[in-house]
Amino acid sequence: MGEDKRLRAVVALAQAMAAAQTPRESWRAAAAGACRALAGSFAALSVWERDLGRLKVLVNVGKRAPDEEEFPDGESYPVHQFPEITEFLHERWAGGVGPSAWVETVEGPTGPGVEGYCHQRVAALRRRGRGSCVIAPVVLHGRAWGELYVARPAGAEVFRTRDAEFATVLAAVVAAGIAQSERLEEARRLAFTDPLTGLANRRAVDVRLGEAVERHKVDGTVVSLAVCDLNGLKRVNDTQGHAVGDRLLERFGSVLSLCGAMLPGILAARLGGDEFCLLAVGPPADDVVKVAAELCHRAAELDLGEGVACGVASTQDPIGPVRSPRRLFRLADAAQYRAKAEGSLGPVVAGRAGPGDPVVRLADRPPAPDVPTGERRRIRGR
Repeated sequence: MGEDKRLRAVVALAQAMAAAQTPRESWRAAAAGACRALAGSFAALSVWERDLGRLKVLVNVGKRAPDEEEFPDGESYPVHQFPEITEFLHERWAGGVGPSAWVETVEGPTGPGVEGYCHQRVAALRRRGRGSCVIAPVVLHGRAWGELYVARPAGAEVFRTRDAEFATVLAAVVAAGIAQSERLEEARRLAFTDPLTGLANRRAVDVRLGEAVERHKVDGTVVSLAVCDLNGLKRVNDTQGHAVGDRLLERFGSVLSLCGAMLPGILAARLGGDEFCLLAVGPPADDVVKVAAELCHRAAELDLGEGVACGVASTQDPIGPVRSPRRLFRLADAAQYRAKAEGSLGPVVAGRAGPGDPVVRLADRPPAPDVPTGERRRIRGR
């Protein structure tokens, strides 16, 4: 490949990774772009999971062997089988050479300093009918992140030193693309995460609930929303300071997450201030009410605060048609205000007279006024 073609290949690789919207798209673009640039028949991108001591394959592209999936769930290899990433490369870097790619063929390792390291790769080449490969370390933030692997079939021209040099350049482009993808993913995460509790935020709930209601309108999927108001937060802030109030929010957030984990696919979120919610898509309404009851019980046992007022609204209960997320929110909110006004120790459910008792649906009405702490305790018999 001439210099002009290689330059165009580098530009194409960078553009494809920049256009990726998800990590998977970025991985695929990296492997596919490198495969084309090096005239390979197969390429893979792997990440070094240091804590698990393994090289995990993220994506396989091109002509795959029967045991190679495009996005494998469980294809990983102990790094002691491929120690170049942990030993050989670091030795080279320490000598001032810097990370560079190398070539292997079915005949065995090539290049100085790699003898004894590559027998597993050679065996893999033979087993999958490939004649040669080039492996390029991907370095991110000054550390080995993983590797880019490109292979050619048996009988094709084997990779040469010049190809390894070009692969090193491609790996640097891939590293830059991965760094950009990680920054975008972190930005997305922050955009949908409450910074204090680590739970989802209101934006995440709005997106998920909107999708869930649309699905409900199509196939009747049960959508349930539990809205909770953390009682006593203002008193804690006023008497013990906002740092203690934040600790209460964090502790309740942990309880909310724990209870949400009792059912599959529940989204636990902080809506803002002292308001939280659980959004369940799929589980029966009674199961969600049980989780809400457990949440109320655990919240009442917290040292700080005064428990929660919790309201639940579910499309499975007699609440009338739910055609918009706003309607489900209004019903759950009304039930929550009713729980607060009545000093209820458990969740109040829209469409039911009390926890677990089905009756006619709760009509939409303006939220009830807050009940002073002393009065709420009197109602509860404290």
